[in-house]
Amino acid sequence: MLLAIDVERWIVTAVHAADLTVLWYTFLVNSFFALLLILAGPQLFAHWRFGSEDVLTRSLTSSAAPRVSIIVPAYNEAVSIVDSLRSLLTLRYPYYEVVLVNDGSKDDTLQRLIDAYDLYEVPPAVMRRLRTQKVRAYYRSRTWTKLLVVDKINGGKADSLNVALDAARFPFVLACDADTLIEPDALLRLTRPFLFDQKIAAVGGTIRVVNSCTVRDGRVTDARVDPRWLPGVQTVEYLRAFLFGRLGWNLLGGNLNISGAFGLFRRDYLTEILGYATSTVTEDFEVSVRLQRHLKEHAIKANVTFIPDPVAWTEVPTSIKVLGRQRERWHRGLIATLVTHRKVLFNPKYGATGLIAMPYYLFCEMLAPLIEAIGLVLTIAGTAVGLLAPAYAVAFFMVTYLYGIVLSLAAILMEEATFHKYRRPADSLRLILFAFLEPLGYRQATVWFRLKAFWRYLRGDHSWGRMQREGFAAAPPAPSTPNAVPAPAPAAATVRPLTPVSVPHIH
Repeated sequence: MLLAIDVERWIVTAVHAADLTVLWYTFLVNSFFALLLILAGPQLFAHWRFGSEDVLTRSLTSSAAPRVSIIVPAYNEAVSIVDSLRSLLTLRYPYYEVVLVNDGSKDDTLQRLIDAYDLYEVPPAVMRRLRTQKVRAYYRSRTWTKLLVVDKINGGKADSLNVALDAARFPFVLACDADTLIEPDALLRLTRPFLFDQKIAAVGGTIRVVNSCTVRDGRVTDARVDPRWLPGVQTVEYLRAFLFGRLGWNLLGGNLNISGAFGLFRRDYLTEILGYATSTVTEDFEVSVRLQRHLKEHAIKANVTFIPDPVAWTEVPTSIKVLGRQRERWHRGLIATLVTHRKVLFNPKYGATGLIAMPYYLFCEMLAPLIEAIGLVLTIAGTAVGLLAPAYAVAFFMVTYLYGIVLSLAAILMEEATFHKYRRPADSLRLILFAFLEPLGYRQATVWFRLKAFWRYLRGDHSWGRMQREGFAAAPPAPSTPNAVPAPAPAAATVRPLTPVSVPHIH
């Protein structure tokens, strides 16, 4: 009898201790996010004020502007490739080229490019430095001299980026996804740190959600918040992740995450570290970590930074199935990168990268789904059987979810006070609504997706999963007015929700 009582007391004590540990863990993680918010605020307003000045455009359109090669891997992107490429070819920037690599697409991606841009095959004139899959052909455009299209055997996104790195002519490279739409002045803004500070290795910009926005000629002409739950909560998630999640790291000195959809690098640094790793499913995060290692190990005083005003737009999943594939892959890649570069963890040789950034990604990102799942199960089960007082459940909910809602609302407020991309009051109200809805189902679903990543990593799974996209649906051109000068009708589009059948956590 006494033994049974002692066991019961031990169980109650263990459950209390475990729940309290999870509670403190969640509080500290969210408090770190709050610290990033505090650090990001002054920077965000400074970038907003400086970026609106006319002197910025005048200085960046001068002969001092860095020459940039935009490198774009594409695989089965037929539905959006023409519009996406058009947005790249019409940027307001004086010196750049676009190198698009067709990674053995099984659809008619290449044929659509040939038809839309009048491509013709040219002899290879490229010095190959990196080991990649075989290149089939190089194409130039009769209508756009700055465009080079490379057709190659399928080898994955990282392999395609390495082919583009070899083909690029300019000293700076902008890595960009084929389904990404870049704002006309984004490259002007993204190169700003390289003009004013020579000690820059890479710069990242903001990614926003394009679902339900109006797109014309590869440009977002009317920013809208998708009214449906899944893309709507991701819109809030992306705002939070980019407006203060990454901006705050600038002052901590350990920015590790330059998005593969929109990141500018010094090309010589990328070639020195042998380009992108083909053994990972998150090549953008891995190359950022490897770049930081390279800089620290060779005592190169150059920073990896983030600025909020250059904007690119991307589609996000609107089905749980596709979202699950995306988030599981992101987390699996995070695990693999931390394991591969475990030497950096807690190593003072790597400065803020080893002592702050890598431990953050270990404890606050990689282990987060495990600890949150344990806390959720303990709280629900312990409260149900009477091992935990209801006050514990209330505290867990407030720290885990209400704290996160406050941070999301702060990100929305920062967006409204600065760049204000969403002009309609209805869109602002939707953002607020989705900030409250995010913890209800979406948060738990992403925890489950990331938990599956541990199992698949242990199995040695390197698959990407199918990322289904809808592209930009064609809309009829606006009717012409009498006596108007004839002009080609622009291709207008509204990004429809993805047909049900993909940043944190955005990484």
